[in-house]
Amino acid sequence: MAITPLHARYPFLSAARRAVDEAGVDLAAVVATEDAVVARGRDRVASALADGTVGEAHRRTRVEVLSYPVARVLVSLVDQRVLTRKYARAEAATARERFTDELAATSEYKSTRTERLALADLLAEFDLTGDVRETPDGYRVGVGAYLDLAADKWGDEWRLVNRTLVDGEVTVTREELLALCQQAVQHRVVDGLPLSVPDVIADELDAEVADLEDRLADLDLTREIDTVVPELFPPCMKHLLDRIQKGDHLEHHSRFAIASFLTSIGMTTDEIVDLFEVNPGFGEEATRYQVDHIRGATSPTEYSPPSCATMQSYGDCYNKDDICEDVIDESHPLNYYEHRIDEEDEDDLVDWRDDDADESSEA
Repeated sequence: MAITPLHARYPFLSAARRAVDEAGVDLAAVVATEDAVVARGRDRVASALADGTVGEAHRRTRVEVLSYPVARVLVSLVDQRVLTRKYARAEAATARERFTDELAATSEYKSTRTERLALADLLAEFDLTGDVRETPDGYRVGVGAYLDLAADKWGDEWRLVNRTLVDGEVTVTREELLALCQQAVQHRVVDGLPLSVPDVIADELDAEVADLEDRLADLDLTREIDTVVPELFPPCMKHLLDRIQKGDHLEHHSRFAIASFLTSIGMTTDEIVDLFEVNPGFGEEATRYQVDHIRGATSPTEYSPPSCATMQSYGDCYNKDDICEDVIDESHPLNYYEHRIDEEDEDDLVDWRDDDADESSEA
């Protein structure tokens, strides 16, 4: 079996692995002698960190295909959970973009001699052929397969209780089916990571590993966020916000936690003061001073929200969920919020402040 452009576009395919095996590729020899492959492998991982993609494909099919196992080796050698997660999501997102375009191609485009990925092939790749069937109004997915693939999807629309379930099958649209396929790709990429890497390979990649570790250290994992979507807040902050809006009295540490979180995600002092106005004993001047102090406007320090450990020690950790467990190695409410924001379609996000503006204009 020859290595083909299809394998280069979808290097996670079992056919791509077989093609590499049949070509007798020695990965140790590759990392020692093929600089282009190593550079492209590093680029896959670096791009995943930087912008959630795998970067520009190499023009040579062999280089592009072999860069995938090299990238997996690099991720394994760095062995940081956040890197593994971001890399797998980038590979899956890139794959979805590609197979969505191919499946939507016109008949004229399909008539070219370029080998393309069909939906039936994609489903077969992940043993979903028997679990998915087309209907006049979309598709139906076996409930077992649906639950497995939708487990990583966030949003009420993916919860089984909110889906149409008929005879053990869940109704989905074509777009939703492709989103589930994206999750299958992500599972495939993550599977087996971190790999056990022989020293003969690891030694050749010392420079690339050091480069990625530096990039990871320099990366602001709690990147600047300027979107306020309360339903995506971590449970602790959602709980504190609910208490504020109910008029409950908050201890100083609780007030600091929610105020510093809100400033970190882009809320202004005026917006935060308006939130606290319903609290017992509210004083606008004192509240404004405290918020300005937290954001560094009246102090030499801009304060970040407390870590998960600090939230726990003060009793402010509330109703911890599965995502808290997933990002606990990053140990920060902002990491939770960033994760939720990243999982959503940016076009579907509605900023709470925009809602308020709309309501004011209507009034």
